Amino acid sequence: MTDFAETPDLSIDQHIATIRLRRPGHANRLGPQDLAALRQHLDRVNADDNVRVLRFLSGGKYFCSGYDISSLASDSAPSSLYFGQTMDLIEAARPVTIAAIQGGVYGGGTDLCLACDFRIGTPQADMFMPATRLGLHFYAGGMSRYVTRLGLDQAKRLFLTAQKLQADEMLRIGFLTEMVPDDMLPSRLDALSQQIAGMAPIPLFGVKAHLNRIARGEIDLAAIEEAVLRSERSRDLAEGAKAWKEKRPPNFTGC
Repeated sequence: MTDFAETPDLSIDQHIATIRLRRPGHANRLGPQDLAALRQHLDRVNADDNVRVLRFLSGGKYFCSGYDISSLASDSAPSSLYFGQTMDLIEAARPVTIAAIQGGVYGGGTDLCLACDFRIGTPQADMFMPATRLGLHFYAGGMSRYVTRLGLDQAKRLFLTAQKLQADEMLRIGFLTEMVPDDMLPSRLDALSQQIAGMAPIPLFGVKAHLNRIARGEIDLAAIEEAVLRSERSRDLAEGAKAWKEKRPPNFTGC
């Protein structure tokens, strides 16, 4: 029986949404019902124009141990491709995304992190990618994120050896965008969230989306030019200039 009390939950506070993984007793692994919940939360967040930041949090020793591969033994369970498609949806989410990595992150959990725009870790974080060792070929989106975020050599190192990395090495190769002491993770997450939430939504969302496409070699010049012109026509641009002149925080509305 599905325990919906353990599926990821969503909370929204003004411009900031938070998805929390809730299976600490099982290393915050994600089964089919968890992935379905994530998709529902993403639909809700993407439909809410007020949300500018989406954070992923969890508790316990592990941030996320990826797909619950034991579910593959069930005839009714979806392929691991379903997991990968869900991670693609996280990468494509309209808001800016942040993963707060307090502990171990393994397998598909590493891809959840790479699908996010920012990855804040602590010294307790570690990672490895055991798919090849387990006999599982990884899905296309995840391999692409490994290559575009970490580079081909690091992607090969992690996929083809299943080597485990500690937090300092995760930071060095760019898996973590920053590392903070354990007790400072919540405050740093809140500070970064508020900083991003204060940006103008039109360029914030547009630049995020186009940077991800550029990383994959997909440059749509016409779409970028239209986004530039849209931002130039916006009331937010005038508000940003006025706030700069008046030395005050801008009040952006996304219009």
